[in-house]
Formats: sequence, C-alpha cells, structure tokens
Amino acid sequence: MSPEKERVEECEAVTNFREYLRIPSVQPDVNYDDCVAFLKKQAVSIGLPLQIYFVVSGKPIVVLTWEGSEPALPAVLLNSHMDVVPVFPEKWTHDPFSADKDKNGNIFARGAQDMKCVGIQYLEAVRRLKSKGVQLKRTIHISFVPDEEIGGKDGMAKFVNTSDFLELNVGFALDEGMADPSEQFLLFYGERSIWHLFVHCPGSPGHGSLLLPDTAGEKVRIIIDHLMDFREQERKKLVSNPSLTIGDVTTVNLTQLKGGVQSNVVPPELVVVFDIRLAVTVDHAEFETMVNSWCSKAGPGTYVEFEQKEPKVQVTKLDSSNPWWLAFKRACDDMNLELKPAIFPGGTDSRYVRRVGLPAFGFSPMIKTPVLLHDHDEYLNEDVFLKGIDIYCQIISALGNVAPPKK
Repeated sequence: MSPEKERVEECEAVTNFREYLRIPSVQPDVNYDDCVAFLKKQAVSIGLPLQIYFVVSGKPIVVLTWEGSEPALPAVLLNSHMDVVPVFPEKWTHDPFSADKDKNGNIFARGAQDMKCVGIQYLEAVRRLKSKGVQLKRTIHISFVPDEEIGGKDGMAKFVNTSDFLELNVGFALDEGMADPSEQFLLFYGERSIWHLFVHCPGSPGHGSLLLPDTAGEKVRIIIDHLMDFREQERKKLVSNPSLTIGDVTTVNLTQLKGGVQSNVVPPELVVVFDIRLAVTVDHAEFETMVNSWCSKAGPGTYVEFEQKEPKVQVTKLDSSNPWWLAFKRACDDMNLELKPAIFPGGTDSRYVRRVGLPAFGFSPMIKTPVLLHDHDEYLNEDVFLKGIDIYCQIISALGNVAPPKK
C-alpha cells in the first residue's frame, strides 16, 4: 500500500499520532519548536485556545483548555510530556522516528508508549466529545511539558510552583502509567521517593604494596555490604509475597564507583554511588539515620552527599473520601475495565503535582502490550491506541462532571 493510499484510509487520530511520533524530540538538548507547532495545529483543528508558558527559556509548557460550564470549579489536568529518551538506531528494526506501521497495525517509534500516545489520546478524546456537543461542568486543561525524561526539573517541577499554574485552578491530574501484557489496566496512585547517594569514603593513601590502616577501600566495603544486605532483604520480601510489586519495596542499586589514579596507588578517597527508591511506607528520617550509622561504622570522615533527595509525598487516596477516585472507578466499571492499583516503580511528573497537595493518577490504557518504554523497537498497536481514545472519552467525561462537595 502506498503512503498516499494509507493516509486516505487511516483513521485521522492514528495519522495525528504518527505525525507527532515523527518529531524527534529526543533528549538531550531538545528543540521543542516542532512539537509546539504541531500542538498549535491541533488546537486550531479542535477549536481550543492554547497558552504557552516558559518557566525556563527554551522549554515550553503548552496548555490547551476546554472550558467547562462551571469554570469556577477546580479543573482537571491531563498531562503528558513531549520529550523522549535517546535511541540506538542500530538496535531497531524500524527507523525510531519513522512511525512505521506493520501489517499487524503495530506502530514503531520512540515515544509510542512513553508517552506521545497518551497526549494524542487526550486530544482525540476531547475532539470527539466536543464534536458530539458534550459540555462538561469542569474545565479540562491538556498540558504538554518538557524534560520529564531528565527528571522534569525545568518542566513540571518548576511549573507547579508558579502563579500561572495556580491560575489554572487544578483540582486533579492524570498523567502517564505503563503498558501491561495482561488484561489488567494499571492505575498508579503514588510513587516512591528517589534518593541518589554519593557515599564519600576517605582513607590513608600510599603505595599499593603496603597494608595501610584506615583505607578508603575498607570503608567502601563496609558501606557496600550494609546497603547490599538491605537490598537482599527487600528482594526476599518481594519474591516471597506475590501480592507485592516492585513499587511496594525499596530498591537499592550500586550504580557507580569513583576514585583512584592508578593500580599501584592506594587512593585518598573512593566514592560509591547508589540509586535508592524509597517505598511509600518508609520513614525517611529513620532510613537516613540508618545510612548515617553505617557511615559511622565505616570509619572517620565517611559521609553521604545527596545528588537527589526527594521528600516523602502522600499517595492519592483510593477510597470514598476521594470523589475523583469514585468517578474514575465508576467510569472504568461501566466499561468493564479491570483496574490494578499500584505504586509506580519509576518517576513521573505526577510526583510534583502530588507534592503541592493535589491528587493525581498515572494511567495509560495499554493492555495486552509488552512493556517497551525506553526499549528498542518501542511500539503500540493501532487498535490498542484507538481503544484508549474510547476509554479516555468515558474517563474524561466522568472526571469533568464530578460534582462539587456539598456545603
């Protein structure tokens, strides 16, 4: 089939999805101009006003707004990020920015799952609802943010603390979830706290032929032993309880060892780096005290430097006290969707929204789909993508009509 004929026969929503995927908004040093131009075009075609905010120069935050019939009510934010992670083209069977579609309807591109699919599904759901004359009580904001794939520090992390964000009057947010090979739809209601520890271990330097006291290597060994023992405890906890997921435990991984000048010189300092994701049940103060006690055991001068130390953030409640949850769950029940609530294993922009006290869910309607975010040959099936639009139509309608609390 020629590209021209395919374009005629292809659903417009899929065509828009593939066009967005072809924009190489790949980290690092993303130029977001083409994404912004694409979104401006979509805003015009749907009939939505568009606003661009710059908290950091060169890093636009694009917000399309569908005003509700009662705009004073707290709004619903549908968030996605424009950037994608780097690729290794030689590992792909399709050009990672071609959005090739195979005979089975699988669309291959970086961002197909993470998360350009969701951004387009939001737009297409709102397009469909508006075309049917639907009017929701609450305003819907559809946001496209930068730099999520490098931590969101110049994107949502800063945006939530601005007067511009405050003026959006957000009451609840939806953000990305993950694919699942089963028929269960993952719903993420919280995230672990990311801590990146650099443990500095100073010691006696000297010649490699000696047995010097108080060396950096001895201290590093003690630190590694304690953190790896803790890691093993968490691993056993996970494998012994089938009801737990990786997001329910604290993960510890040694990611870097730094120091030394050559093989026959005992270094004056070694630094060991750990990526730690604290489970939502962990007391942060107690954990830090435990790590500091291990530093004391290692010996004089050993200390922790935090490259990243996220605060403890409350999870979004999944009970009758949360009207957003009740509306979301009711919509999913009406569609016979089986939800699987979980703690997100990595980090998304939802953590910044929750940090300012707003409830947020992570949800990407991709079932019967292998998890390929950040992987080679990332793809999403056309039918799964289109079904996701149907699902968002129901969910957005339910959230947009959540009744205000009774006085």
